[in-house]
Amino acid sequence: MILNETYTLANGAPIPKLGFGTWFIEDGAAAQAVQDAIGIGYRNIDTAQAYGNERGVGEGVRSSGVPRDELYVSSKLAAEIKDYDGAVSAIDGSLTLMGLEYLDLMMIHSPQPWNDWRGGSYAEGNRAAWRALEEAHDAGKLRSIGVSNFEQSDLQNIFAACTVPPQVNQVLLHVGNTPTELLDFCTENNILVEAYSPIAHGEILGNAEVGVMAERYSVSVPQLCIRYALQLGTVPLPKTTNPEHMRTNADVDFVISDADMEALHGMSVTDYGKSGKFPVFSGK
Repeated sequence: MILNETYTLANGAPIPKLGFGTWFIEDGAAAQAVQDAIGIGYRNIDTAQAYGNERGVGEGVRSSGVPRDELYVSSKLAAEIKDYDGAVSAIDGSLTLMGLEYLDLMMIHSPQPWNDWRGGSYAEGNRAAWRALEEAHDAGKLRSIGVSNFEQSDLQNIFAACTVPPQVNQVLLHVGNTPTELLDFCTENNILVEAYSPIAHGEILGNAEVGVMAERYSVSVPQLCIRYALQLGTVPLPKTTNPEHMRTNADVDFVISDADMEALHGMSVTDYGKSGKFPVFSGK
């Protein structure tokens, strides 16, 4: 079962192949959602300072009944933090808010603040924030460190100054949006890619071509999309508060054929509907 399988990061740490995303789960509902996910068998739980639910996620982790060392918990520095002191304070703030002694992974959420998505250069600010992550890593507060939404040039900026290279890059990846060159670059540099919004923030559900293919495999569209991300060697992070959907999202022990993988890879989704207002879906 996929919930029992792991990848190995460049630093030797295991990471579960399927994660549980918490974007858009309100803080008051997060503890129950995390408890439900862990009860079903999820061991990889992802949040971020920007989600506003770290407190609830931490509560869910602590009250799950599963030993802390059997869980993999991630968070992300707010995208606006581009200085060393701010990053140091934010790292400690996340640990305090979540009630945890350490995080398994912490990432810089974006190479730019959200209000300047894919805009100006924040090279020095990202290096400063990375230095804070490295020091927290060396102190044992963070078991692994990484980035999110970083493109090749952003990663190269970190490489030029780091003592601990990024182990993870969490990016928008789904059927209809497969950043092949970035995936290849990350693979070449021993960076594991995590795939957020693997169901295109829900927009893929209405795609007739994907629906027909899912029917041929006797699976749902979300299951097909999650399996697609897994066969690319990434960690998909589907989000739901529905325990039944949590179960079916993990029921992906089938194999997409090479021909169908190629067909899915060649699709393009550019309209995210109402979600297009968010920077990551804006197309910049």
